[in-house]
Formats: sequence, C-alpha cells, structure tokens
Amino acid sequence: MDVTPSVRTEMPAPQFVMSPEGHRLATYSWGDPDAETVLCVHGFASSCRDNWVDTGWVRDLLRAGFRVVGVDQLGHGASDKPHDAVAYSMKALVENLLIVLDTYLLDDVMLAGYSLGARVGWQFLVDFPEHVSRAVLGGIPDGRPLARLQIDQARDYAERGIPVEDKVTRNYVTLAERVPGNDLRAIIALAEGMRIGDADPDPQHPPQQPVLFATGADDAILEASRQLAAAVPKGRFEEIPGRHHFNTPGSRVFRESAVAFFDEA
Repeated sequence: MDVTPSVRTEMPAPQFVMSPEGHRLATYSWGDPDAETVLCVHGFASSCRDNWVDTGWVRDLLRAGFRVVGVDQLGHGASDKPHDAVAYSMKALVENLLIVLDTYLLDDVMLAGYSLGARVGWQFLVDFPEHVSRAVLGGIPDGRPLARLQIDQARDYAERGIPVEDKVTRNYVTLAERVPGNDLRAIIALAEGMRIGDADPDPQHPPQQPVLFATGADDAILEASRQLAAAVPKGRFEEIPGRHHFNTPGSRVFRESAVAFFDEA
C-alpha cells in the first residue's frame, strides 16, 4: 500500500441494513446526498475501510464531487459473519447490494468493485442494469472464485490449529488473518458459497454499460482480465504498472483512472 495516514478519510459509524435472509450489512456514506453516487464493493477477506478508505479512494472520489456509499460485504468488516455457505451464493451477494440501494433510496449509481467485489459487481450490472450506469471492475476474474482454496485444510486450521500445507490455501488464510476482526470460519463459508451454481463471469452475457477493467501488470490473471474486458461492448482495459493482485487497490494510477472514468458520465 502506497498511502500514508494523511490521505485517509474519517471512517463514519456503520449504518446497518438487513439482508433478505436477516443478516446485518454494515454500510457507510460520505459526501453530498444529492451528488452522483459511487457504490464501492470490496474484495475477498477485505473490508470497505481496507479496500477503499485506507487506500485513498474515498478521499479522491469526494474531491471529485461524488458521493460515496460503501458496504462491508457479508462475512466481512462490521457486517454479520454467518458460517452457512448458502448465505454467500452469488445470488445472495448481488441481492445484498440491491438492498443497500433500496435502503439509501438510490435508483442509479456508478460502481467500483475489486476482486470479489468486481465479480459481484459484474453480476449486479447484468442482473440489475437499470441501477448502474457505469462501473470500474478491478482484479477480475480470478478463475472460478476461490476454487483453488482447499476447504478441508482451511477448516482444519480454523477449528483445530492444524498447519495448512497447500501454498495457495495458506496464502488465502494469511490474507484473511491480515484484516482485524475477520472470522476465518465465515471466510471459509464464503469460499464454499462461491462454488454454489455458476459463479464465473459469463462473457457470453456481459454488462452493456461502460466498464473500465483494471488489473495489475504482475497479477497472474492479467490476460484473463483483458479477455473479459474485450467481451464487454463498452469495455476498456487498463494495465496497472508494477502491481500484483493484492496491492493494486493502493495504486495512484488506478485511482486516477477510475475517477476520470466516472467523470465521463
């Protein structure tokens, strides 16, 4: 992360909304309620604060005159953290975003999503196109979401402290433990839930809105992201220099490109 405390925006107290399944979702709002709104959706094992506030995104969007609404996706941040995989299906995560818009009385927003947030954002664009005018999707796709995580090893570690042998799973566990307040059992349930149904983005049924795709030059999914962008009629792609999957959100180049893209609306 390439930001200092001086660029960080004050984190307001969460405002909770209720998901259709009765789970509390933490949301946050900054800026003029009458301004154009950007809905920010964070990535796996992260949070609104981690992905969007501490990296300077909220600050830069506010400076550009936008209102920002952020959400801690289910299982993250101050939101509820159920251990039931069904709560984390793609359908459920998408419908959670719709509940956030309904609660804030927002008919139309722009959307910024990263990694898991970008995958959920893609589906939100497809399923509810009337509610999103344009979007920035970073770090998408990462294959079948979380498919490489070895569920049994992660669960053995979370419940019994057995060391994780699989390298990819160990990386995911380390990522999950990096953010204070994460519940590893909820994160594991999320990994299971993302395997329910067809969780991959479908290039045969892409969003029709303008979409800026951005992926780090050192991210293993770079070419897959580029191909996905090419499938979107109004898609464009930007390679973020010197960044991998986990530090791209802190890139000044990424932030500036996103703000400029939103300014085109």
